[in-house]
Amino acid sequence: METTLRGVGVSHGVAVGQVRHMGTAALEPPAKQVPADEAPKEQARARRAVDAVAADLVARGNLAGGEAQAVLEAQALMAQDPELLADVERRIAVGSTAERAVYDALSAYRSLLAGAGEYLAGRVADLDDVRNRIVARLLGVPMPGVPDSDEPYVLIARDLAPADTALLDPSLVLGFVTEEGGPTSHSAILARAMGVPAVVALAGATELAEGVEIAVDGSSGEVFVEPGAELRARLAAEAEARRAALAGATGPGATSDGHRMPLLANIGGPADVAAAVEAGAEGVGLFRTEFLFLEDSARAPSVETQVAAYREVLEAFPRGRVVVRVLDAGADKPLDFLTPGDEPNPALGVRGLRSLLKHPEVLRDQLRALAQASAGLPVHLEVMAPMVADRADARAFAEACREAGLAAKFGVMVEVPSAALRARSILQEVGFLSLGTNDLAQYTFAADRQVGALSRLQNPWHPALLDLVAMSAEAAAADSKSCGVCGEAASDPLLACVLTGLGVTSLSMGAAAIPYVRAALAKHTLAQCERAAAAARATDSAEEARRAAQAVLSGE
Repeated sequence: METTLRGVGVSHGVAVGQVRHMGTAALEPPAKQVPADEAPKEQARARRAVDAVAADLVARGNLAGGEAQAVLEAQALMAQDPELLADVERRIAVGSTAERAVYDALSAYRSLLAGAGEYLAGRVADLDDVRNRIVARLLGVPMPGVPDSDEPYVLIARDLAPADTALLDPSLVLGFVTEEGGPTSHSAILARAMGVPAVVALAGATELAEGVEIAVDGSSGEVFVEPGAELRARLAAEAEARRAALAGATGPGATSDGHRMPLLANIGGPADVAAAVEAGAEGVGLFRTEFLFLEDSARAPSVETQVAAYREVLEAFPRGRVVVRVLDAGADKPLDFLTPGDEPNPALGVRGLRSLLKHPEVLRDQLRALAQASAGLPVHLEVMAPMVADRADARAFAEACREAGLAAKFGVMVEVPSAALRARSILQEVGFLSLGTNDLAQYTFAADRQVGALSRLQNPWHPALLDLVAMSAEAAAADSKSCGVCGEAASDPLLACVLTGLGVTSLSMGAAAIPYVRAALAKHTLAQCERAAAAARATDSAEEARRAAQAVLSGE
């Protein structure tokens, strides 16, 4: 019988196929004592298993490239954390087997993460995956992972670990649905990068029967169980209409009446450049530089290493715009040499620019590397700081850029509500704003972006968030400066029209979303976008805002 379930759509497209469930490893090994003289042997077994799992994660990252590589390398560092390994060895010394010691040590750390504030709680799924992989290797059982199948299928899981998502085969995995996760979780971001339709935060997803046929709409968040002929026909027609619209929309981003809206790409490193160029990106609106620093959490990369990586990206966009975000460390991206390890709530602690101002040599070297990398290139380089709260932060960053001799425009990210509220003041110090809607929503609504249960408050359609976007855009316009959006909100074609109507001056997103946004903008005038934005802001909930904007843009 045809039924409809609703989750959060996080990656465009429609997939129809049979359900296959994610395989899991045996989670809890038996508790048994080993003789004291066996302890060194068990400790060696544990170390070998940890090293093997870390090496496998790094290898998967190398194969996947891009954002996936940074995520998996961070997971490998998690596996080899010295304090965790020391705890494992202590447990073995008092009689535990290697597998039980790993299970207990990582479970204890899991409890600490789960209770250390919602931001770090979002890393629990990553830690669970590390634990399960090490234990599986020690027990000699299959690793958790995607099912074996010769036929295409829709993958169902409680949550997808980055190691699994990164290497999904799009020719077999038509789409995926998870019970947990949020619109800005690692799985969602990687799904968009791959172009695989995906729905997250779907209550009861794991209860779907193996082999049952479902249709997944990654735009609306709807999952149709046992879709009938009429529904299949409608979904097929909508998919064909989308394909036609995508094929008909080419060139620079613009509304139907010619209002220019540059469409830029979010990238995590040089490996993402090819997809951005292929999608027709007009430049880079967010170049995340963390991938270089996560390779070795004990020290910063050399200036020479940074120069080579930055130049590879800058050379790919001659005469284009490339916006580089300086290192955004802290919270879920801790670095041993930079971020404190004892903060009660790292998401509200010393992260982003705050970390760099406490370690000015790291910021100075990164800015010097960017200056050297851009020398002699006809690229429009812009550099921005994350987690800016007020004018003092903006001034400190601008002074650091000038002291490094950086010939570029420098700006700040609006991720903290105070930055939106005081945007006019901040713009006295810098040349542009860039709205990071993921973190801006997190801090506006006190709702961790990794927690699926809070997805209602992570929704970028919420009128309160739209008000902050409008406030920032108005401040920039008053000073004849630019105000872009580089959060994942820009990847929603309907919301992209609303953001255009709010007055933002560029949109940056994962490369796979660019054709969809280009096609949506090409269908509407600027005046229509402005009316849709006004209608959305006049409502009181994200759902109402979306419906109001849709009504305006569809002419209903």
